[in-house]
Amino acid sequence: MKLTLFDLDHTVLNGDSDVLWCDFLVEKGILGKTEFTARNADMAARYKAGTVGLKEFADFYVGTLAGRTVQQWEPLRQEFLADWIVPRITPAAVALVDKHLEAGDLVVMTTATNRFITELTAIYFDIEHLIATEPEMRGDLFTGSTTGVLNMREGKVERLHAWLTARGLRFKDCKSTAYSDSINDLPLLEAVKHPVMVNADATLAAIGGERGWPALQLH
Repeated sequence: MKLTLFDLDHTVLNGDSDVLWCDFLVEKGILGKTEFTARNADMAARYKAGTVGLKEFADFYVGTLAGRTVQQWEPLRQEFLADWIVPRITPAAVALVDKHLEAGDLVVMTTATNRFITELTAIYFDIEHLIATEPEMRGDLFTGSTTGVLNMREGKVERLHAWLTARGLRFKDCKSTAYSDSINDLPLLEAVKHPVMVNADATLAAIGGERGWPALQLH
């Protein structure tokens, strides 16, 4: 089994879904510019540096969904995909994903961003399988918190193992490849047989360079 894992933000997407979502909501007048713009920038900077707390990071962004239902958010989610996400997906990124899909790989998008924001992006890439941070729901209402293991850092590996086990597969039996830009994904890149850096941040580029990992630029 060829297992191919794609990180989303700054890997196959030229940007960060969480940051863009906040900017989108500020532009729509749903979030206050004064309150959220500075916090959004701070969170993004500490994520890039690999220093942000996992729950702090996840709850900050999932918190933007609180108090509304899936149905209430859906038109905005569709607008966000069309106007903010798709223009930031390059033909090179689409071609790379398509190459693995056409080869018959088991292709998975794995992202720290929450499922509600990212599942339409996975569909756009024709990626059937998405592992993402899960927003907590109360009925059809977003509570603003997360649930389960956060799909970030070591959590990505834990969630991947659980996902494979549920499908009767074992990670060690897979010919695994992972694409990522971020030092936050070092545990995942170290776990797979074939790590590939994409648009790598400086810290990951230094580590991967020492280890001889291949590097790509998709945007």
